[in-house]
Amino acid sequence: MAIIIHFNLENHLKKTILIFFLLLSSLYAKVTHEYTSQKTLDSKIPVVDIRTPGEWKETGLLKNSIPIMFFNEKGGYDVNGFLKELNAKVDTSKPFALICRTGSRTRVLSGFLSQEYNYDVTNLKGGLVYVKQLRLPILPYK
Repeated sequence: MAIIIHFNLENHLKKTILIFFLLLSSLYAKVTHEYTSQKTLDSKIPVVDIRTPGEWKETGLLKNSIPIMFFNEKGGYDVNGFLKELNAKVDTSKPFALICRTGSRTRVLSGFLSQEYNYDVTNLKGGLVYVKQLRLPILPYK
């Protein structure tokens, strides 16, 4: 019996290269990694939620967070589109934070943004999974 695996090599290669670059850049970046807390929310630092619209609908958004998708449902990405929306919604000359479901995607992206654009980024470790454990305010995504 033969099993055929079909995938788009171009998208797979593109994703692999970005992940490699992001991981490499995160080794040298000066990024803050901290768990989300009430103190984080009280600081009024902008929190950008980089998950997908499906994830936002499923679990909601951390109160006052700004939803801007980075990786789509298929693992694709548009760095220029993301940066355009990020710079339109967040003053990137000041510190801001990134959140995702568990902190894995934001760990990689925060390193990239810090290294390549000199942004002052905080990676919120544990992501929304941790936020739900703390019972911090999560609002439905509309």
